[in-house]
Amino acid sequence: MTLIPTILCGGAGSRLWPVSRELHPKPFIRLADGQSLLQKAWLRGVALANVAETLTITNRELLFKTEDEYREVANLAAHQNLANHYLLEPFGRNTAPAIAAAALQVAATHGDEACLLVLAADHLIADQASFSAAVTQAMQLAAQGKLVTFGITPEHAETGYGYIEAEGNVVKRFVEKPNLATAQSYLASGRYLWNSGMFCFQAGVMLREMAQHCPEILAATRTCLAQSRRAQGESFSQIELDATLFKQVPDDSIDYAVMEKSSNVAVVPCSIGWSDIGSWTALGDLMPADAHGNRIDGEVILHDVQDCTIQSRERLVGAVGVQNLIIIDTPDALLVADRAHAQDVKHLYASLKAQGHAAHKIHNSVNRPWGTYTVLEEGAKFKIKRIEVKPGASLSLQMHHHRSEHWIVVSGMAKVVNGQQELFVQTNESTYIPAGHKHRLENPGMLPLVMIEVQSGEYLGEDDIVRFEDIYGRVPT
Repeated sequence: MTLIPTILCGGAGSRLWPVSRELHPKPFIRLADGQSLLQKAWLRGVALANVAETLTITNRELLFKTEDEYREVANLAAHQNLANHYLLEPFGRNTAPAIAAAALQVAATHGDEACLLVLAADHLIADQASFSAAVTQAMQLAAQGKLVTFGITPEHAETGYGYIEAEGNVVKRFVEKPNLATAQSYLASGRYLWNSGMFCFQAGVMLREMAQHCPEILAATRTCLAQSRRAQGESFSQIELDATLFKQVPDDSIDYAVMEKSSNVAVVPCSIGWSDIGSWTALGDLMPADAHGNRIDGEVILHDVQDCTIQSRERLVGAVGVQNLIIIDTPDALLVADRAHAQDVKHLYASLKAQGHAAHKIHNSVNRPWGTYTVLEEGAKFKIKRIEVKPGASLSLQMHHHRSEHWIVVSGMAKVVNGQQELFVQTNESTYIPAGHKHRLENPGMLPLVMIEVQSGEYLGEDDIVRFEDIYGRVPT
């Protein structure tokens, strides 16, 4: 059977704040080996046999960031010339609409018998060989018309996961996250597996099951997909789901909408070194501990410190006389938490979001299709940014109503449109963009362009922008 690894790249990762943000969610967190969880998920999928292409379902704002992630590790892939396709959501709508859209798209391009392997972009699997064997077994069950889920053999009494009661490959029932006593009884019985949230099924089988158990989701997704904007290239395609129609799709998880209702579900029990990396404790445990039980990532100096997880990749952190703490330092936010309350970090994220605070959404350094910008300093009526533009990349032709900008090139060369002028700005040269002027910045060179931008004006919000032309499709049609 044709196999399509289908990667669900969404969610906020609120329990991993302040590294995880709305526009830098958990899948993009880098582990100690330098790879992100998303890169590991993609490499895991493309290493399997019979893979025809990959399909990634993600937010429209994360497309270029996702492409950069895949491009960075493409040389490590078993199939380096594999096509990557994308379904782009305007906003999150849970897993049932996402899987419905994926099944409809795969059935249309590869036929009803094509097999989808649904993977979460933010999970970790340590044992690739065992994972491949589990996928082979799942595909055999899928070929028999089953909706297959992967059940993880539990290693301890975990209250943070849902469970599956199983007998061999037969699913007896799905159960919600239990309390500790119930989880201990599940572990002792030997009949229960952790629900991994990974699935394998033929596209046509899932569509028939959705038509039976959640017809409203399937019908609304089908309508949305038919009216959505498409783009095609030699090695990619993307479908940008129509926001108005997607909002009408009922919000539900695939577990509730289909898996718990269907009598056609099978499970593959497996031990594959799986973790959903659901907290700073889980992420910290991936690092080796020192003689005092501390897990350190970055430049840290300690005195009389035990059993702490500390990450600081930007500046020196010192700690004295503390234990059982989580300390996570980023350029614009610092987290200090008791290890026993690692799951409660999500409440800080929720509070920041409710307040409209930017720290729930973005970092000081922000990825854009053309490169990155970093806010160096901000005050009343001014903002200073460091801007890096990739070779050959170009910002949109744009205009600001309320701010003027001074551009100073630090390295590389800039091609600039400034009103009616087109000019080249060399290293150590500058140009001034008055408010109301159409302007564009382009890197015509082979090396990154680095410049300092000084903004001044009454309003400096990122939404003060009018785009006229854009090679990344960000100008409304």
